[in-house]
Amino acid sequence: MQGRRATQKDVARLAGVSQASVSMVLSGSPSPALSAETLYRINEAAAELGYTPNRFAQALKTNRTMTIACMVPDITNPFYPALMRGIQSVTDTLGYDVIAVNTDGTMERERHFLDWSRQGRVDGLIGVFFNLRAQDFKPLIDAGMPVVRIESAKKRGGDLAIDDIYVDSQAASFAVTQYLIAKGHRRIAMVAGRGGPQAVRIEGYKAALAAASLIPDVMLETAFSEENGFAAAEKILQREERPTAIFAANDLMAIGVMQLLRERNVAIPADIAVVGFDDISAAKLVTPSLTTVAQFQYQMGVKAAEILMQRLRGVSTTIGTAIEMPFSLVERGST
Repeated sequence: MQGRRATQKDVARLAGVSQASVSMVLSGSPSPALSAETLYRINEAAAELGYTPNRFAQALKTNRTMTIACMVPDITNPFYPALMRGIQSVTDTLGYDVIAVNTDGTMERERHFLDWSRQGRVDGLIGVFFNLRAQDFKPLIDAGMPVVRIESAKKRGGDLAIDDIYVDSQAASFAVTQYLIAKGHRRIAMVAGRGGPQAVRIEGYKAALAAASLIPDVMLETAFSEENGFAAAEKILQREERPTAIFAANDLMAIGVMQLLRERNVAIPADIAVVGFDDISAAKLVTPSLTTVAQFQYQMGVKAAEILMQRLRGVSTTIGTAIEMPFSLVERGST
């Protein structure tokens, strides 16, 4: 192979498969009839030979960009890198690249990047959308572009061919609040940001309190950030009667709450217990380590990418699907 560039024919010979199979796999649209073992052999042979596809030629031939967009509301939030890594673990094996797009969680930017996607810049879209509804994606679906949404509330699928991956945040919040009640807490405050999954998480919290005949205490701030968690906790400590537990709607807010409590010499969890949501990497590194809800972002990314690639290969149904992913309460030192 010295002196010349490896071809698909070379890859097929080394993998022991047909050139047509190699072409399908390396173009990102393998037949569903190909086994996982065949896909592995082809990708291993391509790697061994140093085969690199001509993306420009592929785009002209297949009318595809070989690129997927992953749209998130805050690219600096530690929740999202694991999600994107999960997506890439699937797309990399099929020759697709992933572009990360930051929407700031605003209607204007979400719509802007939806229009951007319609211009033929990407082949598919995976994202977390706080403002758009199913009908907003119809022009993309009609144009044959697959869309997978990462959701925080129960979904049922629908007539539009949009696929939803979701964790039932209401059920998770209910479980967290029940856990705190079971530990003897009767004054449980909740802090949350706006413009995200706060509604369903607050619903779960309120439902658990109502079941125990307890009164809700919700503090809404402008964003799901450490700074807003800090500010919420500062307001809470100004009260004459303090809660014995604070449930933050995400880990960043929980970390902000803990920072304020430490500064005011409030012992965690002896004086006030703290629970977060998301299980970002920092959750186990803070002192004390943070009790939180794991959503398994990497696995969500893998599942979202697998479904998207099935759509691109034409092996999915014509209607929308909804797949529920698990959550788990991770008990650590903050409770």
